[in-house]
Amino acid sequence: MTEYRARVDELLADYRRGREQLAEVHRTLSKIIATARSSDGSVTATVGPRGTLTALTITEQAYEAFSPAELAEQIVRLTKRAATTAVAEASAALAPALPSGVDPEALLLGTADLSPAELRAHHDGAADSSGEGR
Repeated sequence: MTEYRARVDELLADYRRGREQLAEVHRTLSKIIATARSSDGSVTATVGPRGTLTALTITEQAYEAFSPAELAEQIVRLTKRAATTAVAEASAALAPALPSGVDPEALLLGTADLSPAELRAHHDGAADSSGEGR
């Protein structure tokens, strides 16, 4: 019975360490933000750890310097740049808590268990449904 109790205590200690590690990863992830600015500083995009836009600043200068289409392109480009940085930081924070062989970036992007063929099929279907494939 003592051996059994020791094994239970060991499992509980492992569980507590895992929960603390997960809590630390969560705290780290919640602090990740990335910002990208246009070269003239007139547009600034800020994203969270998964690349979701959380803030956007557009100065009056931007409205004078860019056409509406150029401004939209600038926003998309800056958001993507910031997202790349944020996802890389989040991946680095998440990696130690994941089992060996799990890609943290794929996990954050929601593609961790999808094959390349499934990803292509999803991408192709999204393009078709948005009208891009027509």
